[in-house]
Amino acid sequence: MTGENLVTAPKNSYPPGDLAIWFFILAELTAFFALFATYAVSYRIHYPLFAAMQPTLDARWGAVNTVLLLLGSWGVARAVVAAKAASPQEGRRSSTWLLLGVACGFLFLVSKGFEYAAKFRAGIDLDTNLFFTFYFSLTAFHAMHVLLGVVILAIVAVKARHGSYHRDATVGIETAASYWHMVDLVWLILFPLLYLLTIPV
Repeated sequence: MTGENLVTAPKNSYPPGDLAIWFFILAELTAFFALFATYAVSYRIHYPLFAAMQPTLDARWGAVNTVLLLLGSWGVARAVVAAKAASPQEGRRSSTWLLLGVACGFLFLVSKGFEYAAKFRAGIDLDTNLFFTFYFSLTAFHAMHVLLGVVILAIVAVKARHGSYHRDATVGIETAASYWHMVDLVWLILFPLLYLLTIPV
């Protein structure tokens, strides 16, 4: 999502969006998977601690967050479809779908805030033990990416409202969508890893 000169690529270009975003996505996924691998190794080394602490997480919060991100990704995907099918005069319709993504991302952050607040009230924080160091570090790192995604989608939604995206100009909206789907994918791994799965020793 750089400049106006990037919004005129062919609508069927692959990979979708600005090529630079894919280098960024690859770098971010590498960082996340390195953290996931470190968590898995630590889980096996400190199995009694991790096995005792994992059930203290409320999976209902994780489930709500999952639904919100999936709904947001659906809205973003619909926005791309709407832009690709639209004439320049109709392209602003994709803005509504993008705003659904913005709303879902914002609600995800609010939900995560309530989850953190419940932990803090219980006297649990980053320094409680190794499990919660991973819990807060991984989820906060992901939440930062959600916040960035919300900002990106909001900017693109404003541009879509002014008709910037249509069948002949989709790179900007595809770039934003690619980033958002990466954020969604990471959560679909992070949620079961932290809240649900046990790693056998």
